[in-house]
Amino acid sequence: MIFSQPKKILLLIVLVILAMFLCGLYLTYNTYDNLNFALMLRGKKVVAFALVALATGMATVSFQTMTQNQFLTPNILGLDALYVLIQTILFFIGGGVNILSQEQTSIFLLSILLMALSSLLLAKTLLKRRQNDLFILLMLGMIFGTLFSSTSTFFQVMMDPNEYDLLQGRLFASFSNINTTHLGLAAGIILLGSLILFALNRYLDVLHLGKDQATNLGLSVNAFQIFLLFFISLLTGTATALVGPITFLGFIVANISYQLMPSYRHSDLFPTAILLGFIFLVGSQFLVEQVFHLKTTVSVVTQFIGGLYFIGKIIYERSRYR
Repeated sequence: MIFSQPKKILLLIVLVILAMFLCGLYLTYNTYDNLNFALMLRGKKVVAFALVALATGMATVSFQTMTQNQFLTPNILGLDALYVLIQTILFFIGGGVNILSQEQTSIFLLSILLMALSSLLLAKTLLKRRQNDLFILLMLGMIFGTLFSSTSTFFQVMMDPNEYDLLQGRLFASFSNINTTHLGLAAGIILLGSLILFALNRYLDVLHLGKDQATNLGLSVNAFQIFLLFFISLLTGTATALVGPITFLGFIVANISYQLMPSYRHSDLFPTAILLGFIFLVGSQFLVEQVFHLKTTVSVVTQFIGGLYFIGKIIYERSRYR
């Protein structure tokens, strides 16, 4: 059953109110009589939450539409593993202290470009040949992800223990020490990529019907998939380069969006996923800072909740078709 338009609007209003409430709570709770400093410090994190939620929500919903599979996320292409490999090589060659002290913009942009271009090269090589090449692309993404992880482990074993300790701090998603310059660049890239994907929402609605139906309706599916994959990788790579890998976030927000907003229209699914991502990130960071007292990270909370949700969804789907 598809919601009527008033119910869709009501759902989005409820999500907006919940997001604003959590944001206000996070910004003002336990400021220790130093509200201005807390707003300045936490405000930068809130901007990062919004950017990561925007990039993750847009990229994951688009990717699942392209693959026709609600269990897959863009990370299956090996982008997280490639990010870990890039950071490992940089720390291994340049030294952790030097890398952390410089935080060069060129390194930030290089990480994004490598993650986006690697997916684009794979796509251009495979998607123009046969109908099932998309699944071969996903399989190769998993293989390359394993290769990147193994190579990273090889370099990490040879690293100085102190360098390795500094590297581990970089490889966990963190909103604590975000470079303001990087935040501005990431905002520009994510906003541009998200606007382009949102402008393509009607084409994504057609692609949602399946490759054969989309082709019959006049959509050049292979060319559109390559174009789509580049912007999905760009958004995912930018969010990963900004705060680090956040496993399961896209899977959680996309699948909950399908449950709350049972509509095929991406103009409805996109804002729902973005708002849920923001709510999840703000709520997780609030727990990390105020409940767990920084003894864990957002990525650990996300992996725990996401893992439980993933297992629960698999069990639910299997029970449906028995």
